[in-house]
Amino acid sequence: MTKNLYVDINVLQTVPSSNINRDDTGAPKTAFYGGVTRARVSSQSWKRAVRKAFAEDGANIGTRTKRVPQMLAAKLQDLDASLDEDAAMSKAIDALKEGGIKTNKDNETGALLMVSPGQVAKLASYVLENETLDKKEVKKILMEGNSLDLALFGRMVADNPELNVDASAQVAHAISTHEIIPEYDYFTALDDLQEKEKSGAALIQTTQYDSATLYRYANINMAELSYNLGDEDAIEGALTFVKDFALSMPTGKQNSFANKTLPNYLMVTVRDDTPVNLVSAFESPVVAKAGEGYVENSVKKLENEYKDALQFVDQPLATVTVGKYETTVGEQAGNLQDLLGKLQDVLKKAVENEDFNN
Repeated sequence: MTKNLYVDINVLQTVPSSNINRDDTGAPKTAFYGGVTRARVSSQSWKRAVRKAFAEDGANIGTRTKRVPQMLAAKLQDLDASLDEDAAMSKAIDALKEGGIKTNKDNETGALLMVSPGQVAKLASYVLENETLDKKEVKKILMEGNSLDLALFGRMVADNPELNVDASAQVAHAISTHEIIPEYDYFTALDDLQEKEKSGAALIQTTQYDSATLYRYANINMAELSYNLGDEDAIEGALTFVKDFALSMPTGKQNSFANKTLPNYLMVTVRDDTPVNLVSAFESPVVAKAGEGYVENSVKKLENEYKDALQFVDQPLATVTVGKYETTVGEQAGNLQDLLGKLQDVLKKAVENEDFNN
């Protein structure tokens, strides 16, 4: 796939009292946008939630760790039971060194490194089959067989930029469509075995929280994802990402607030010119009238921004929405599975078109 092809994912989701992504003081993260304070959830936080959802779906996911030498050594021993721990570790470190990856005295990489199960397994087999290792072959192995998360979110290797994998997905920080006012919960805890004659709490504490209607956005560069995974796997990977991005949620203080909600509205757009983040719809914050919420007006503003964007970008190849609000753009799907089916048809047609073939 060589021609531009992008998938935009726009989500509106209400979150009740919660603190799903904290800053260094323990308070919910915020952003200042459009002259007011917004609730914010970092892209890193939501990407981790998506990776966990991938694992639950049984998708091929990688491991991000400093203990890659230990992983490779363990695989070497699985394949060759005659190797003891020291011999396996020595071979693992030598192989990684040939790939330009440095290790320290603790037999760990200097920084977190993302590797896929396929890369570890193939490298282990190559090491056992060859007494002399070829640097180019080691690097080739570490660049092939990408897992879904590695293909989507990329990999940076400071020791050897040749092993970098360009991310094929971008995830924006989620922000509220409206102004938020931070709130505080004052709570106490009692000692169950405290003597009856004593009074008072064993613990007194406060926690900060907020509630919001969040605008969430991500996009996929299908040409890049196809380069990282192959055309067929790229389509399946894109569908998995759309589903898990829509349904996942970071788990910060989830036990305290039970804040797991579902999207109120989902819009997926396929474009062949450029991805478009529609957050400008909320530069002027949504204001709720007494007795009304933010979602319906947020949907209206988002769809109006979508239409306004057509003054600057090409007509999308397809736009599909899901939600209880009647859409004024694109095609409305009956449910999430219906949307994914329609998206699959559009992507397959684009890939089968001769303009998208290598």
